[in-house]
Amino acid sequence: MSTALWPDPPEPSAEEVAARLHVERRGHVLLLRMQRDDRHNALDVAMTRALDAALNTLDDDPELRCGVLAGGRRSFSAGTDIAVGPGAPTPRGGNYGVVGRRRRTPLVAAVEGIAYGGGFELALACDLVVAARTARFALPEVGLGLVANCGALFRGPRALPPMVARQLLLTGDPLGADRCQELGLVTELVESGAAEDRALALAARIAARSPVAVQATLAAVEDALIEPDARGWAATDGAVARVAASEDRAEGVAAFFAKREPRFTGR
Repeated sequence: MSTALWPDPPEPSAEEVAARLHVERRGHVLLLRMQRDDRHNALDVAMTRALDAALNTLDDDPELRCGVLAGGRRSFSAGTDIAVGPGAPTPRGGNYGVVGRRRRTPLVAAVEGIAYGGGFELALACDLVVAARTARFALPEVGLGLVANCGALFRGPRALPPMVARQLLLTGDPLGADRCQELGLVTELVESGAAEDRALALAARIAARSPVAVQATLAAVEDALIEPDARGWAATDGAVARVAASEDRAEGVAAFFAKREPRFTGR
């Protein structure tokens, strides 16, 4: 979601940044657990800074061989905090400090509850997705007069059949975890409350393999995708520019805060 929609937010304190993310080493695995449960792990500037710093550590520390990105039992992430915005893209990570990053270390998403908007795009930016049966994935931006601008416009049709991705992008309707596993988005499906533990177990299996081979494999896969990704980011920028000054965008955001149905005009 374009950061131009919000004024520049004040820089968060170190305490605010630390409070947004629980970071824990489990041997060669780094666990990152978003912890803004009262806002469904909505992504603000403090969360962006926390995620960026933790993922820098994941890539820069040779003792770390895999990461797990988790949310809470109720929500993985509801996406951008519409009230304040996510802050500027970071130099290494892009939006949210995550979705524009070229990682050398694998990252597994552990999804419980909702992964909506930017939260879904965080999962799409990971290498593997473990989800609870109760998890739901959605891209509701069009209902706000916005477009998904953190990778879903091209990663969605790559992770899912294009027709299904279009339905998600054009309706904003959610898709359940069972269906996502059938379609190949979710790599492991578990009972409610078990996603983080299963993702940690999967990460430990990856971490037990040759770090050189794992990193070389991940780099080769990323190299094969980088050219279409560049086109995807360019197309996303064009879509964002088209809606940024529209009356529909202003109406969609106003309706969100007023908790009413938007009255779109197509202007």
